[in-house]
Amino acid sequence: MKIVSAAEMREIDRVTTERYGVPSLTLMENAGTAVAEQVLRFWQPGLRILVICGKGNNGGDGFVVARLLAEKKKPVKLILLTDPAELKGDAAVMYGKLPEPPTVVRSLEEWRSERVQQALSADLYVDAILGTGFKPPVSGLYAEAISFLNASQGKVFAVDIPSGADADAMGPQQGLIARSDVTVTFTAPRPAHVFSMLTQGPTYVAGIGSPDEAIVSSLHLNVIHPRDFAALIGPRPAESNKGNYGHVLVVGGSVGKAGSVAMAGMAALRAGAGLSTVATTKSALLTVAGFYPELMTEPLPETDAGTIATSAGVRIEELLKSMTVVAIGPGISRDPHTATLVRSLVTHQKIPMVADADGLNAFEGHSNALNGKDRMLVITPHPGEMARLVGRSVAEVQKDRLGIARQFAREHELIVVLKGHRTLVVQPDGEAWVNTTGNPGMATGGTGDILTGMVAGMLGQEKRAQNPQSALLAVCAAVYLHGLAGDVMRETVGEHSLVATDLLRGLPDAFERARQSATSPCVCFSEVSS
Repeated sequence: MKIVSAAEMREIDRVTTERYGVPSLTLMENAGTAVAEQVLRFWQPGLRILVICGKGNNGGDGFVVARLLAEKKKPVKLILLTDPAELKGDAAVMYGKLPEPPTVVRSLEEWRSERVQQALSADLYVDAILGTGFKPPVSGLYAEAISFLNASQGKVFAVDIPSGADADAMGPQQGLIARSDVTVTFTAPRPAHVFSMLTQGPTYVAGIGSPDEAIVSSLHLNVIHPRDFAALIGPRPAESNKGNYGHVLVVGGSVGKAGSVAMAGMAALRAGAGLSTVATTKSALLTVAGFYPELMTEPLPETDAGTIATSAGVRIEELLKSMTVVAIGPGISRDPHTATLVRSLVTHQKIPMVADADGLNAFEGHSNALNGKDRMLVITPHPGEMARLVGRSVAEVQKDRLGIARQFAREHELIVVLKGHRTLVVQPDGEAWVNTTGNPGMATGGTGDILTGMVAGMLGQEKRAQNPQSALLAVCAAVYLHGLAGDVMRETVGEHSLVATDLLRGLPDAFERARQSATSPCVCFSEVSS
């Protein structure tokens, strides 16, 4: 799902009307209908609704919301923060359709009057004051109304975007912005919907009539949604066998870190791989084998420190001949001998590969050798690993996550999965996908190993890694489902008690929820931090 700028959204609306013949009044009616439907989902008998409208098209959407709720016999009132004579265009037309006049407020003095203060009493508020065309800061009467919403105890629904926000912002925002429990935006999200943490609950993206051909953007940014990868998680053919779904080899582990590679191997199976083999040190082998009976294992020569020895390269190369994809790095350690082996395997093997953890740290100071030209190479660094690869501080990486991930993906011709809040998937041409699933409970050891295995497992099925577009969607699916599994398990164990293996238990439910979301008429993503 594309992310568009505020200016691009205005152009999409214009093109929808002028080229595709959808009247602007129809777009406004559909927008208001989408908001009213979400309000009705949350409304309970006895709750009073107040719609607060500005004078622009955002206010026009609010007029539609108020009218439709009134037609449903809901207890709804409307406050207009301007003289009705100042309304123009579609907003003026929708104002004329209201079943009864609103409470009109033209000044701060009127706002503070007893008449208006009594009208403000409600349990559920609809914020239709300012839309995505607004540029901060907000002042005067509108600022007073936003401050009221922020101090209120009722649930707040934002029409298009919380009032006062800069729709084009790519991170946290300052200044006066209306709080929001639910946001309903239209056609496509703007950057702030995804990156600015504006809404405490869900953000819905409702289609209001613009055809896909009209939704054009130069941002090269997308939100990952199950609609994108629905074909990858649909029903399997009746004649399926394990050979259809790939054989994943996971190379990693060392003394004290056997769990990492075991979790990655099992995650590949939970993601749908037909077979999963873990190649690890002889001393770690029994620990790995004892984790999950479904895993096959392969012993490798080890160093005196209990890490994989460089001499293991011969056996690994032999194993790769029968594999579909290889994941390298979980628990593999930073031993210099092992790091040399890692660099050799990643650099010279052409099999589709996922590199993570110390499989990436092995390239600190050697990142020029990390290249995906003429092959499928996916790296899944957290900010610290990314910082080591690019020779910068973690703070610098976090300040420009998208820019750094894009530059590295382009220069090294590979897919970058930069983990963290709003995990990014960036393909070699710089096109980026943003993930909105996941939560702070996943900030615990081992969740990255689960993701590594899932990416490999999704890539290995039905030769997806052989097709760049299928490979990209497979990576996006793994990232989305990984976060969603964390969200599923948070409902059961909470954020503080969540551990990495909980994600393996949450994956079946995550798959089912993703399938349901893929067919939903209204796209939804959460603003909960991940």
